[in-house]
Amino acid sequence: MSDTEKPAAPKNFIRAIVEDDLATNKWEGRVHTRFPPEPNGYLHIGHAKSICLNFGLARDYDGKCNLRFDDTNPLKEEVEYVDSIQEDVRWLGFTWDNRFFASDYFERIFECAVKLIEMGKAYVDSLSAEEIRQYRGTLKEPGRNSPFRERGVEENLDLFRRMRAGEFPDGAHVLRAKIDMASPNIVMRDPTLYRIRHAAHHRTGTNWCIYPMYDFTHCLSDSFEGITHSICTLEFENNRELYDWVLDTLGLYHPRQYEFARLNMTHVALSKRKLIKLVESGVVDGWDDPRMPTISGFRRRGYTPESIRDFCERIGVARSANVVDYALLEHCLREDLNARAPRVMGVLRPLKLTIVNYPEDQVEEFEFPYHPEDESQGSRKLPFCRDLWIERTDFMEDAPKKWFRLAPGKEVRLRYAYYVRCVEVVKDASGEVVEVRCEYDPATKGGWSDDGRKVKGTLHWLSARHAAPAEFRLYDHLFPAEGPSDEAEGDGLNLDSLEIVRGYVEPGLAQAEPGWRCQFERTGYFCADTRHSKPGAPVFNRTTGLRDSFAREMQKG
Repeated sequence: MSDTEKPAAPKNFIRAIVEDDLATNKWEGRVHTRFPPEPNGYLHIGHAKSICLNFGLARDYDGKCNLRFDDTNPLKEEVEYVDSIQEDVRWLGFTWDNRFFASDYFERIFECAVKLIEMGKAYVDSLSAEEIRQYRGTLKEPGRNSPFRERGVEENLDLFRRMRAGEFPDGAHVLRAKIDMASPNIVMRDPTLYRIRHAAHHRTGTNWCIYPMYDFTHCLSDSFEGITHSICTLEFENNRELYDWVLDTLGLYHPRQYEFARLNMTHVALSKRKLIKLVESGVVDGWDDPRMPTISGFRRRGYTPESIRDFCERIGVARSANVVDYALLEHCLREDLNARAPRVMGVLRPLKLTIVNYPEDQVEEFEFPYHPEDESQGSRKLPFCRDLWIERTDFMEDAPKKWFRLAPGKEVRLRYAYYVRCVEVVKDASGEVVEVRCEYDPATKGGWSDDGRKVKGTLHWLSARHAAPAEFRLYDHLFPAEGPSDEAEGDGLNLDSLEIVRGYVEPGLAQAEPGWRCQFERTGYFCADTRHSKPGAPVFNRTTGLRDSFAREMQKG
């Protein structure tokens, strides 16, 4: 169930099914869903859609939702992933009613396999993996029966128990369901139920050396837990027939499986294989790298759980696949942060500004509100003196006609302070501008004038004597707009997706808490990095810029 109180999400086909089932008392008035990730990696934004769907149904229909770890492949699963998944679900605002592991059911699943053998519905096959593929046939040609398909019940039971006892090496045998090698659905052509795998499990250690396959485990786990609506993505649609066959053949409680379209987004790769490769190759700074589409990556970058839940609600749940523009996710984030992120000052690429007619030893303070539309956030005072930092991009020596920022002879407003006019430009030996010298008008204190002159440009600034040094990490998309390449490397990656610059922030931000979010005025939304930011040496990750291309497109539409 969710800890977050929110109105019910818009109706979709799955909600319509749930409401119809409640109206007809199909499951005795129950709604019981589950979120069943495999702990072989960190959760990504696609999982967030499933989390919001399954936990949201339980929340909105007074039901229950289980968190279940599908831990049937010990070669790829780790406790680290179990812990990260739990952290991500909680961070998104949800709490599970029960926590289970598929490994909780290993003995019961084994007993179900034994029962299928006793019923003549499963057999031990000694073909190699490659031979099994060859015997399976194609979409146009039926499969062929394995030469081991007609082994007797007693021989199959003996071999299966010896498989469990560890007598055989990996790959020597598998247990297969005996269904129909001519089925038009290839999934039903005697699918594998168990394989030998001599590997230590993160929970059961070396107690087992045979492990059930996902399709066999999934339906049984749903049945054992009393799930009503088993919701998964469309790639499992063909597997539903096997889901039904296992439960019906064994005469077990039978939930109903429903499929929805998985999330596809521009700029994003959601293949775990590709994401693991990015981590292991060192292209990114771990699973929580702010460029990764993982939930932990979004969290470290500064995204809010509210914005991700809003995004999942807006994209909806449907049967047909489509590609969602990443700009929608950024739009949801900006709407959330715009309402509550404090406005502060940061200069990312500093250029010195000296006010030549300002008293050299004088220091003033000007008051800045933290949020122009939320007085409850309060305000703070920033020091102002002769020597300032401004953004290098706010000055241009040879400015075009409609340039409203600083240039030689041009006057601008320093936010909440004074009007200043550029009177001199200082360059180094290479010709680069290193300082702009200005004169200020004392009559414009507070940044306003009563004489009617129009000043269109307003710049943010920091006192060079008081500002705190800071590092800014400017993240861009790791993948191009068309989507990543098949291997997520080479031309498929934007190798310039991270730029690190060193500038300054207002004095109070030197001690910014890791994870603290803000808007640097005129620049964008940022978050103090949870891994590298330290007191006295803050590191800020750019969460997103201020320009909202998605909102502009909606206005055009």
